[in-house]
Amino acid sequence: MNETSEGHYVDNILTDAYVWYEKDWQHDEYEHTHQRYQLTFVEEGYQYFHIEEKIYLVPQNHVIWIPSSKVHRTTSEAKTVNLMLLLFRTVPELDFYRKVHVFSAPAVLREMLLYASKWSKLLNEGEEKCVFIKAMLHSLPYFCEENSSLQIPAPADSRLIPVCNHINTNYQYKFQIDKLADMAKMSVRSLQRIFKQQTGISLQKYTQLIRILKSIELMDTNQYTLSQIAALVGYKSLSAFTFSYSSIMKTGPKLKK
Repeated sequence: MNETSEGHYVDNILTDAYVWYEKDWQHDEYEHTHQRYQLTFVEEGYQYFHIEEKIYLVPQNHVIWIPSSKVHRTTSEAKTVNLMLLLFRTVPELDFYRKVHVFSAPAVLREMLLYASKWSKLLNEGEEKCVFIKAMLHSLPYFCEENSSLQIPAPADSRLIPVCNHINTNYQYKFQIDKLADMAKMSVRSLQRIFKQQTGISLQKYTQLIRILKSIELMDTNQYTLSQIAALVGYKSLSAFTFSYSSIMKTGPKLKK
C-alpha cells in the first residue's frame, strides 16, 4: 500500500473511531498522512516515529498522539512489535489534541486500550464502543505526563548533520569536542552555541539521549545483561548507566521477563 492509498483508506473509514490491534506489526517505512487523528499504543517492542524535524521514541507501554494531517513514518529494529492504533475523525476542541505527545500509559489507560482491542477492525458503531472510546479520548490529557527526553531533535543547519551522524554511530565512545567542531567546520564555542540553538540541548545531553535510546533497543533483544548493555552504550559502570537511564526515563532499566 503506498502513501496515497494508505491515507485514502484511513480517511474513507465511516466510523468516527476506528480501532486496529495487531500482534507482530509489519509497517512500511514510507511517509504518509491522513485527516484522522492517531493514537498509537506500543504493547510490546518499540517504534520510532519520524514527524517533521523530530524523531520520537515510543517504547513498550507508551503511547503517541499524532494530530490530523501530520506527515509521519515509522521505523523499528525490534524483533516483535505489538501495536494498537485508534484513529479518530473528530476530537475535542482543546490544544492538547493539536500537538504531538509521547507519554507512558498508566495502568488504567493500558487496561482501557486492551479492552478496546475487542473492536479491532470492526466498522460498526455500537453504543458501548462509542461511549467507551469517547470517554478514553476525553481522558487522554489527564493521563499525559510527557517525557520530552523521548524526542530526538534533528538540526536544520546542515553543518551539524555530520556531527549528529558521528554521535549516532559512535555513541559508545567518548567524543572529543574539537574533532566534532572540525566536522562542522566551526570553532568549539560556535558548535556548542549553534547546536544548543538548533536542538534545544547540549552535545553532552544529545549523546546521553542517544545512548539511552540505544540501550532500550538492546534491552528489547533480551540478549544481554544490564551490565553488558551499560558497557555497549558507553558507560563505565552499571550504576552510572542506571543513574543516566533513570534521569531520562524517570524509571530504572529493566530487562524483559
